[in-house]
Amino acid sequence: MAKAVRLDKFLADAGKGTRSEVKKIIQKGQVQVNGVPAKKPEMKVVPENDVVVLSGETVGAAPEFVYYLLNKPAGCVSATEDRNDRTVMEYVPSDRKGLFPVGRLDKDTEGLLLITDDGMLAHELLAPGKHVDKTYFVRVEGKLTVENIRNLENGVDIGEEKMTMPAKVEIVGGSWEGAGDSQSGRVRIENLPEVYTELHLTIHEGKFHQVKRMMAAVGNPVIYLKRISMGPLTLPDNLKKGECRLLTEEELLRLKG
Repeated sequence: MAKAVRLDKFLADAGKGTRSEVKKIIQKGQVQVNGVPAKKPEMKVVPENDVVVLSGETVGAAPEFVYYLLNKPAGCVSATEDRNDRTVMEYVPSDRKGLFPVGRLDKDTEGLLLITDDGMLAHELLAPGKHVDKTYFVRVEGKLTVENIRNLENGVDIGEEKMTMPAKVEIVGGSWEGAGDSQSGRVRIENLPEVYTELHLTIHEGKFHQVKRMMAAVGNPVIYLKRISMGPLTLPDNLKKGECRLLTEEELLRLKG
């Protein structure tokens, strides 16, 4: 026998918003069940039998897994809960159970973070043997020398048993290119050192504070760090800091391809 669920839970699980958000949508009369406007969030529906329409769009049963792309702002931690700090989960427009961030970005690091409840896919992205590319926009103190670039590309000692795997380095800007402008959007940044370098650094591991430790190892401490891609996913230019959305079908196909 098909199981009945609350309408607000059905819509939230389908990725249409948090429970509180979909309750407001229902109360505004924007949801129909079998052609009749629904007014009560607690109304029961049977997903296999009932037709639920939200703002003219038929809502199917909740997918097995969901995938959110977050542009993580600084000041929050990559965890499902924390006693002292705001977590990345507070930016996810869903109350669906079991969601978690795939990997971690430091509290002061910004950028691309995948949120899902698909444990198998998370393993594929994070397993050390998979060597999934992760690219960061990095601003560091000083000018990055040819020797330092060569060291990063060959692997550096960050105090562990093994050297880091070879990285890819692309210089994208610095103090000699724009008197305080930034290649991350040509925005003037305050309190920059007199000499700094901006680069794209691609690594294939996920060691603790790895990028910061790598740059410190070559004598160029990190000033600012932002992840701009992970595997086939790239941080969209139009996704503002703190914004979170479901992956598009194209992004999902690339992720699972």
